[in-house]
Amino acid sequence: MPRVSEEHLERRRQQVLDAAQRCFARKGLHGTTMQDVFAESGLSAGAVYRYFRSKDDIIAALTTEATVDLRDALSEAVYSEPLPAPGELVRTICETVVKLSGADGPMRLVPQAWALALTDPNVADYVRTNIGGFRRLWHEYAQRMRESGWLPADADTDAVAKALMGVLPGFILQHLILGDTDPDDLARGIELLFPDYRPVPQPL
Repeated sequence: MPRVSEEHLERRRQQVLDAAQRCFARKGLHGTTMQDVFAESGLSAGAVYRYFRSKDDIIAALTTEATVDLRDALSEAVYSEPLPAPGELVRTICETVVKLSGADGPMRLVPQAWALALTDPNVADYVRTNIGGFRRLWHEYAQRMRESGWLPADADTDAVAKALMGVLPGFILQHLILGDTDPDDLARGIELLFPDYRPVPQPL
């Protein structure tokens, strides 16, 4: 019986998230109210508030949900053997972005959450945590690049991680807003910028 109850609660929680995502896709984060979520979900205010205290909590849950697959794809690539070259890794991550960017895709909420984080401290907290998690993975990749001889032994891997971190938001914005950028474009650009990944000679 407890297991059935937990499954029921999780279904209801997901029902709220699915409804909120549809509302956000139509009206945006700013334009959507909790009343919209109540109506879309078909649940009472009390039922919705059982799972989420506020719209910010729903945004946090959806943004986290939207980036789980993306973080998993990046983590798998960063720790894979052999280590993928930057162009190959970027293509893999961008393909995941595309999969999550349909008309009602969760990735469409991510740039909205970034914008909201500039003015809403509550949203800023979880967006900052989310971005920090991605940058730590890029830092791990930069360290593995250095260990593989793709970067000089004294390379500033923190700076490399920050530079690589800028690639992903840039692709998301170009793909969602300009609509003329795909994973092959970005991978090809990275490969043209960094065509040679033979080991860098290390000092004796």
